Amino acid sequence: MSLKSFAAKIFAKTVKKKMDAWSASPIETQHKIFQELILKAKNTEFGKDHHFENIKTHKEFIQNVPVRDYEALRSYVDKMVAGQEDILWPGKPLYYAKTSGTTSGAKYIPITKESMPTHIEAARNAILCYIAETGNSKFVDGKMIFLQGSPELTEKNGVKLGRLSGIVAHYVPGYLQKNRMPSWETNCIEDWETKVDAIVEETRNLNMTVISGIPSWVQMYFEKLQQKTGKKVGDIFKNFDLFIYGGVNYEPYRSKFENLIGRKVDSIELYPASEGFFAFQDNQQAKGMLLQLNSGIFYEFIKAEEFFDEIPQRLTIGEVALGVNYVMIISSSAGLWAYNVGDTVQFTSLKPYRLMVSGRIKHYISAFGEHVIAKEVEEAMQVASEKTGARINEFTVAPQVNPSAEELPYHEWFIEFEKEPEDITKFRDSLDQSLQQQNSYYFDLIEGNILQPVKVTKIPKNGFQEYMKSIGKLGGQNKLPRLSNDRKIAEVLEKIIKK
Repeated sequence: MSLKSFAAKIFAKTVKKKMDAWSASPIETQHKIFQELILKAKNTEFGKDHHFENIKTHKEFIQNVPVRDYEALRSYVDKMVAGQEDILWPGKPLYYAKTSGTTSGAKYIPITKESMPTHIEAARNAILCYIAETGNSKFVDGKMIFLQGSPELTEKNGVKLGRLSGIVAHYVPGYLQKNRMPSWETNCIEDWETKVDAIVEETRNLNMTVISGIPSWVQMYFEKLQQKTGKKVGDIFKNFDLFIYGGVNYEPYRSKFENLIGRKVDSIELYPASEGFFAFQDNQQAKGMLLQLNSGIFYEFIKAEEFFDEIPQRLTIGEVALGVNYVMIISSSAGLWAYNVGDTVQFTSLKPYRLMVSGRIKHYISAFGEHVIAKEVEEAMQVASEKTGARINEFTVAPQVNPSAEELPYHEWFIEFEKEPEDITKFRDSLDQSLQQQNSYYFDLIEGNILQPVKVTKIPKNGFQEYMKSIGKLGGQNKLPRLSNDRKIAEVLEKIIKK
């Protein structure tokens, strides 16, 4: 065992003990965070506008601070981007994480000197929890690859801006710099396909032990490695034994990955976002990710079914229940207040508080009142694949509200198969039955002959990559929506199929 590996084990135990302390006192931990945030920001423009000096309780916070999304908070952000200080948080931000918005164009999410360390510590602690639990630390001596956006940053009125993954690249600890791949030059390549080709050339002969990134884009890297060498990834990288991922559910990709790798490897799920690093998988045996209650973020939760009500109930951590679909609302040391991240989550454990991402509040199908969410279609895909031996590259689902004459409406599943099912009819039926079992609204619509069972449309190889490229979102941190409530994505995919 190397000195670095030995030191990692000792450090992991120390960090895990500290985490156990705050996770054992969740309500007290969150109350302390709440008080600190209000006190720190009471003299900002936002704090004065919302009477922070009078806020002592969560009830008073609700009365003074409404839930907002980026558009509703934009007037404050625009002042910050223009160079003004003390707007949402004291002083100026360290960075803006620039993301692509749907209706508002570019979004500038502030990252402050108080919030930046929480991103780094959470990523580090996820790995340390894994070491503390498994005892496996030998991977720290090998090469580690993080598939991410370019680390090149620009500047706007004295504040640097870039993609979150690019910003984080500047904070890789010194003891990992020699192990880190790809090279700085390769990481700065903007064109994703060119970048992946360069990464393949840089890494194919190295001792890669940890690989990290969004599954759909790591898959592209694995496929190019296999095409270049004719070998399984696990044979190229014999000591590769840890995959770290975030952004999307890994389960629909798992069988494909195990086939590409040639064996099973341990994995750690992360829940990072530009707005904060919210959770990570702290236990290989437990379902869900540990919510980071001690990272400068105060959480509120609104039941998804009530979210669009005039006055939805805003719950704190001590009021949530298992298995309920919640919209997650955050207030943070980045200066985001009662901010709707857009994600829906479900708690898998209350001691400690672990959750899973169930979808996006705007990404669902309810064209007929069925309220189908991402978690349900992903679970249905997993069930159908296991029953029929199918392997999936990628998929998305859209409603068909206006089918041909004398045909009932339906959900259309656009699927790119790595390996087609042995029986496509059984595969389709499994999808539909699993969805009916999970979603009572959908079951009623099928039983009442309002909808017909799902239909499967095959997408040609690399069809989804072509789609993402066509909208300028190939690679990096971009993700394909699992669900749409319209046929905008479907219409582009239909054109790709015809080609």
